[in-house]
Amino acid sequence: MRILLTGAAGFLGSHICDRLLAEGHIVVGMDNFVTGNRENLVHLVRNKSFSFIRHDVSETITVRGKLDAVLHFASPASPNPASPFGYPNLPVETLKAGSLGTFNTLDLARVNQARFLFASTSEVYGDPLEHPQTETYWGHVNPVGPRSMYDEAKRFSEALIMAYFRSKGADTRIIRIFNTYGPRMRLDDGRVVPSFIQQALRGEPLTIYGDGLQTRSFCYVDDLVDGIYRLLLSDEHLPVNIGNPSETSILDFAETINRLTGNAAGLNFSTDKRMDSDPQRRCPDISRAKSLLSWEPRVGLEEGLMHTINSFKEQLGMK
Repeated sequence: MRILLTGAAGFLGSHICDRLLAEGHIVVGMDNFVTGNRENLVHLVRNKSFSFIRHDVSETITVRGKLDAVLHFASPASPNPASPFGYPNLPVETLKAGSLGTFNTLDLARVNQARFLFASTSEVYGDPLEHPQTETYWGHVNPVGPRSMYDEAKRFSEALIMAYFRSKGADTRIIRIFNTYGPRMRLDDGRVVPSFIQQALRGEPLTIYGDGLQTRSFCYVDDLVDGIYRLLLSDEHLPVNIGNPSETSILDFAETINRLTGNAAGLNFSTDKRMDSDPQRRCPDISRAKSLLSWEPRVGLEEGLMHTINSFKEQLGMK
């Protein structure tokens, strides 16, 4: 297939490029580098099956030649307000990527009679009252809260996509992505994995907001990309959770990273009020992914973390 991937220079986008190319497809990457990193695509410059367009998806999209699939992954993704790349600091850009960007990519897919896949998020569930979260759960979301620009952009996109599917016959797919980690994450994006690993590698105490009892499920990027690819090839049109159902507290996660890096500096507990909207529990029910896609994560947490730690060491110039 010839595939357009928006957000191609991002952490996830660059890994998806690699998988699509490895499967023999032709990839047209698109990014405006607001949060994407050029370095993530350097290794693809000489690949004849890869081309790149610098463009903002909130503007009309034109791609020469026939497309067989459109994957819309363009959006700021970090919830950390301390990061310049977090969606709290890019609120309008986040909303435009998840509204105008979705309109534009959907229309492009429809004109090309191409299959369409949208990167949604576990954030559509908000601070959930159901555990683990199933795709039929409608969520517990604050539409005007400090995280609303991301939550509502994704929820709007899902509604728009289903409208295109039901009224226009668009060939659409929606993946709800839970916490994912791995090489090529921005060191400065403020998410918990790069933040903890950097602090640990520098011999600093790891900063935990609140009591650390809030939980997350961490999926290694290779597993996630495999789920994305399986969904792309499927005929499923309703949302599908992709993530690791193994739930861990932030406190236990921090202690694991300190142990794997040999960091003896311990932990530092913060009461930063900017993190008050942080959901307390987040864990996917992946029953649909198992039954529809024959997918489940295979990389263990410690194995994935070691790959990530070694990658971060290289980025930081450490042996």
